Amino acid sequence: MKTLKLLLGFTFVATLFTSCYVEDVHYIDEPSISLNQLLNSYDLWYVDINETQGYGETPFLQIAFTVSFKNGLMYANNNLVGIGNQGNGYGVEIGSYDAYDMILDVNHIIDGYDSFDVYQIDHNTIELYNPFNDTSYFLDGYQRSNFDYDYVFYDNIHYFLQEYEAWEKTYTSNYGALNDFDNENYLQFLSGGNDDTFRSSQDSNVNYINSIYWDFTGNYGVGDVYNNIYQKTLTLDYDFFDNEFFELSVINDNKIELYHSDSGTLYEFTGRGYIQYYRDAPTEGKSNIQYDAQKKRNQKTKKVENTRENTRS
Repeated sequence: MKTLKLLLGFTFVATLFTSCYVEDVHYIDEPSISLNQLLNSYDLWYVDINETQGYGETPFLQIAFTVSFKNGLMYANNNLVGIGNQGNGYGVEIGSYDAYDMILDVNHIIDGYDSFDVYQIDHNTIELYNPFNDTSYFLDGYQRSNFDYDYVFYDNIHYFLQEYEAWEKTYTSNYGALNDFDNENYLQFLSGGNDDTFRSSQDSNVNYINSIYWDFTGNYGVGDVYNNIYQKTLTLDYDFFDNEFFELSVINDNKIELYHSDSGTLYEFTGRGYIQYYRDAPTEGKSNIQYDAQKKRNQKTKKVENTRENTRS
């Protein structure tokens, strides 16, 4: 974080046959800002998960879309539901921090103590190097006023589908051809390693989510629509039953619309059992241990060895 100004002084040296000059180099340290000032210079630090270097994981960074540092308290947007509104855009409080001598110590309310070496990469990018797992996370700084919450939401929409314990079919259009998916009344989206898993059920009018009997388990995929970030595609792989393909639209934070292109039928599903990851107070605890363990952001790029030198070992 220190910048160096180079001053050149010319010293002329006379010799017997010729003359030349030697650069007399002086380095002057310009005033620097503290690490705490750097962390507070942006409202939000977006965790660019695909730039991660190293083979380890820091759980609270692996789950977060953004983190923020405010007066010794640390905040994170761990959920896409409510992003931009929750905590005035900062998300929920996840712990406390101390910043000194380019070291960031974090006391997370669930994961406990962790420590990072901080490197400033450019004017709005920092590297958090965890010497305990030899892994670096890269964070890009933004102000709330120019942060594109919508882009983050739609670019990570498969995680949004995982933020409810189940999706209940609450509307079916009265047009469109009859098809097998008419019989499916509940969907569930789970994260499992590199493959995203869904479950479907033909139960109806279930009062308790835990009482749902899941008839089928398969893989699902969310795709992009060219030149339209707000429109997605959803493919449910029913294996030997063939795939079901939909155009996916988000109506609000707990309702989605699925247009079944083969039959022309429009469905609406409403989320039930909102899963808030890493709640903002220790007394609340985890909303559901099983779901908290499953949900994390997966790095799409190939993991690479971290070349950052561990100075604490």
